[in-house]
Amino acid sequence: MVTIFRSGGLNFVIFVDDREPAHVHVMADGQAKINIVGQDGRPELVWAHGFTRADIRKAVRIVEERQKEILSRWRDIHG
Repeated sequence: MVTIFRSGGLNFVIFVDDREPAHVHVMADGQAKINIVGQDGRPELVWAHGFTRADIRKAVRIVEERQKEILSRWRDIHG
């Protein structure tokens, strides 16, 4: 597990043994998995547990704002 950054009280991590599609895990009081590039090209929530709707919106917004950086980190980790 590689923590790629922290923002807004959330930890954004990529697991080294994960598979496509490229995604990031978000951890705090809950957990979420967000595909970095969804069907429409924007980040897409896969699942979330223990997060408020506000936290989910915040996490997706942060992934959208930093999408290129996160995708680059995914490629660095997974080749």
